[in-house]
Amino acid sequence: MTRSGDQEIELLGEYLRSFPAIDTHDHLYPAEMLQQQVVTPNGPGMDLCGLWQTSYFPWTQPLPPRSPAEPFSQWWAQAKSAFPHGRALSVYHHLTRAIHDLYDVDFGRLDDDEANRLNEQIFGKYQSTTDWVREVVTERANIELVFIDPCWHYGELRYYYPFQILVLRIQQFLHGHSSAEFAHDPVVPGKHRISPYDLAQQWGMQIDDFDDYLDLMDRVVAEGKALGAYTLKQAVAYLRTLHFARVPKDRAARAFGKPRGELSGAEIQDFEDFIMWRLAELSAKYDLPFQIHTGPGLLPHSHPMLLCNLIEANPATRFILFHGGVPWVSEIGMMAFKFPNVWLDANWMPILSQTMARRAFHEWLDMVPSNRIMWGCDSLTPEGMYGAAEITRDILAQVLAERVQMGNIGRDDARDIGRQILRENALTMFPQLQARLWKHTGKLPPAPPCAGMVSSR
Repeated sequence: MTRSGDQEIELLGEYLRSFPAIDTHDHLYPAEMLQQQVVTPNGPGMDLCGLWQTSYFPWTQPLPPRSPAEPFSQWWAQAKSAFPHGRALSVYHHLTRAIHDLYDVDFGRLDDDEANRLNEQIFGKYQSTTDWVREVVTERANIELVFIDPCWHYGELRYYYPFQILVLRIQQFLHGHSSAEFAHDPVVPGKHRISPYDLAQQWGMQIDDFDDYLDLMDRVVAEGKALGAYTLKQAVAYLRTLHFARVPKDRAARAFGKPRGELSGAEIQDFEDFIMWRLAELSAKYDLPFQIHTGPGLLPHSHPMLLCNLIEANPATRFILFHGGVPWVSEIGMMAFKFPNVWLDANWMPILSQTMARRAFHEWLDMVPSNRIMWGCDSLTPEGMYGAAEITRDILAQVLAERVQMGNIGRDDARDIGRQILRENALTMFPQLQARLWKHTGKLPPAPPCAGMVSSR
């Protein structure tokens, strides 16, 4: 039967929404953090201002700050003029899509009274934050499980939601040449990190030299896996180059025990480079895939191609390269073509650029086996997650329909590939997910118990 391109897209879109997805990367805030995003005259909570301020829109189109207890209408009077300039932005559309679908409001046509009513509606939904998060994520967005990277506290392993999968953020090890590095978190302002040295003290480990520190790293990764972490995560591309030289151990050890002020930039980088290679080895040793942030960051030093030497020298490590390497989507596709231990994760990419995401999926399907592509939302709020999930499904439906129309694949192939990217590839990469699947039962079970490597702050 002949179908038009629009019919192919519509039918594929319906299919991609018919089964629950698995989201391999998000930063969904805990309920208590969502409930304190803004301070209103009616108390702390989440509202329309908070949704936009926790989105990616202000990364490129600044919004005015809001004073504690400042009425929403007062902030809106200043902020509303910023939105027309961003009407074509993907970071605008992913959130306005969520506002339209979840609150039945066309944000682009809001007048002041409608904006105030929408604001009150959002504030009301967050009076029962846990219920609203569950409804949006698991029902409206139809996501079954979510890998949550606690970017607010690196290294923490704690369940905030019953649909959560634990991720062990390990970049703090790169800064562990001295315990003083963790005293006031000088490297990552506004973020907290669990100090490896605090863990050593809890476990009764004496850290006297570099070998002790390396033993501690091994212990943390082993404990993380035992506590339920499914993957390691590193996002140091915001701070330094993604090129990690193969540094001899004795050269890296020269920095150990010395505070940052007593080290040269080269000595710090030697230490960090060696630690990154050791983490790649631990990833393979404990069979924990290694998720690495690429693309947006310390441009141009966050180019994914800078990782080629590390990837090639560690064939037993499964590297999952994040964000499609935006803007280097072609180059990252070639990396997956060349290196069989590389998987591509498209999380965040459709939020940043829908056009680039369409091009990337087309190019990747030309070069990369469809069982090595995954996706995620990469948002802080359930609304952000919903918008990202819907736009990703839209883009996949468009790309796959175009390939059907071109005669590149059949309709059954298109459905299979879409299901692989949104669900099956995660189940293959992380087979332990099978035990956490719950949608087929109709009931979301409580999160597994987890005790250890939990923030005391």
